[in-house]
Amino acid sequence: QVQLVESGGGLVQAGGSLRLSCTASGRTFSIYPMGWYRQTPGNQREVVATISSGGSTDYVDSVKGRFTISRDNAKNTVYLQMNSLKPEDTAVYYCHANLGWGRGTWGQGTQVTVSS
Repeated sequence: QVQLVESGGGLVQAGGSLRLSCTASGRTFSIYPMGWYRQTPGNQREVVATISSGGSTDYVDSVKGRFTISRDNAKNTVYLQMNSLKPEDTAVYYCHANLGWGRGTWGQGTQVTVSS
């Protein structure tokens, strides 16, 4: 069973930066596509960025050029570097592991608040 633990959220002023981390248990982390999602109250969880097992990345248009997803397989960790943050980036951010065969697992979430 893969478990994910996120860290790195907090309060930052607009224009600032934060780096989120998500560390996975287990020895097969490197084979899983990983993603960061976010959710605001009353809204559906939306994908922010994804990274394949081979390191290919994809981003939602609203964060392109500002956010960078990366992974360190030796540390079982995926990161989300968030620069030039905007108030509309305020959300709970979740890490997700695609375990294949229609299965996935989520972290507990970390709050990111961007003040104007």
